[in-house]
Amino acid sequence: MRKKIAEVSTEYKILIVDDEEGIINSIKVMLTRSGYFSVGISDPIEAVKLLENEHFDMLILDYIMSPIYGDEVVAKIREFNKDIYILLLTGHKDLAPPLETIRALDIQGYCEKGDRFDQLLLLIESGIKSISQMRTIKQFKDGLNKILGTVPKIYQLQPIDAILEEILEGLMPLVNSKDAFILVDDCNSSHGEIIYKGIGEYKISVDSLIKMLSPNLMEKIGYARENKVKVQMDHGLILPIIGENGKSIGVMYVESNSFDEGIKLLEIYSVQAATSIVNAFLHSLINMKKEELDKTYMELRKRYIDTIEALRLTVDAKDYYTRGHSDRVSYYAVKLGEAFNLSPNELELLKVGGIFHDIGKIGTADDILFKVDKLNFYEYEEIKKHPIKGAYILSAISMFKDVVPLVKYHHERYDGKGYPEGLKGEEIPFLARILSVADAFDAMTSDRKYRSKLNLEEAINQFKMYSGTQFDPVVVDKLLVLLENYDFMQREIAATFSE
Repeated sequence: MRKKIAEVSTEYKILIVDDEEGIINSIKVMLTRSGYFSVGISDPIEAVKLLENEHFDMLILDYIMSPIYGDEVVAKIREFNKDIYILLLTGHKDLAPPLETIRALDIQGYCEKGDRFDQLLLLIESGIKSISQMRTIKQFKDGLNKILGTVPKIYQLQPIDAILEEILEGLMPLVNSKDAFILVDDCNSSHGEIIYKGIGEYKISVDSLIKMLSPNLMEKIGYARENKVKVQMDHGLILPIIGENGKSIGVMYVESNSFDEGIKLLEIYSVQAATSIVNAFLHSLINMKKEELDKTYMELRKRYIDTIEALRLTVDAKDYYTRGHSDRVSYYAVKLGEAFNLSPNELELLKVGGIFHDIGKIGTADDILFKVDKLNFYEYEEIKKHPIKGAYILSAISMFKDVVPLVKYHHERYDGKGYPEGLKGEEIPFLARILSVADAFDAMTSDRKYRSKLNLEEAINQFKMYSGTQFDPVVVDKLLVLLENYDFMQREIAATFSE
């Protein structure tokens, strides 16, 4: 049975030098069957000239040749090429050059000729592994040198905008990329301002950036920030920028078709980048005019909200039965917050949290989201991911950091049997407990594909039944008081959210 020939790869190039054409052809057949690209040449002088003008990774050559021996060939090659991996062939071990010569010429191994090439193939495969490791080391060394060359620039006392541009330009060669951007918190601000800088395809306005951010990329950026881990995608890498005290202060996003060892280099570089950014903020070297920064921040916030709002409306538009649900949940949550005399800031969080609480469903398959029958185990597990996905989407930009817990924990239960983390009682953020009650009330009193809505009395009985288990009893008590004015609230909702 004929042995299957492997697909020949040109990743590694092997040169065979022997004054016997038969030996060259036999070795070439073996290498081709093993998937290696090779070139054979019978004249050792011509082989030296070829290596002066063309790159090869490995040289396999005979020792006893005419007009010069193999060690003489190697000596000439080592004058201009110190890196090529060399295997020496001998007709007999007694004819091999002295060990001192092999060491002096940096010959990596030698092998006796024979009818079988098993030993030679093992040496070749071992050599290829060594070559691969040396490539990695060289890439890493070159990358570190590039980092060392860039670091002084990013530590120069200059505006943050210029520092971010230097950072982006410095990371491009590490992964052979042209397109990247940085989103970083303004550490001198207490209002969650964001500074953005892009390069290549991302050297665009904030407005254009927001339009480019897909829901999936938003989620991945949020995940990287929230968990302080790198996230690798098909053609992109997201790295969190970690500042003082282990706090995530932003992200770097880099597009490339080949990261390889560049990922490790980027991780090293991101540490330097974070330090230089924090250093710039500490020295108050932001030369961007305050008006320009405020305008950029407000535009970014508005566009980001517009984008998420569009996604939220997309979720609503998919299903007639859930249309308007987020608006009503937001309304009920604010009313409950007012009943607790919460601050204006907390009421704003409830309003935004209500609007965006189901944004994570944008990534849920339609056949699961709109299923009429009871969900199976795997479908239910998929649905249960939407609070986490929504939290990551909102985490992409830190201005929504205070809303994240509401979205993430609005399906936790007071008795600890909820999801995604099984928090219970006071472990659940108070605003999330309010949002949970608002969400459940609107769900109960709205028509769904799989059931008709409950009337007010039935809904009240449900809350009384599950007070202290599913719901915070204190929040339920406030809801029951509010529902004494249920008709007024329905008129207010109709007037506020009328189509």
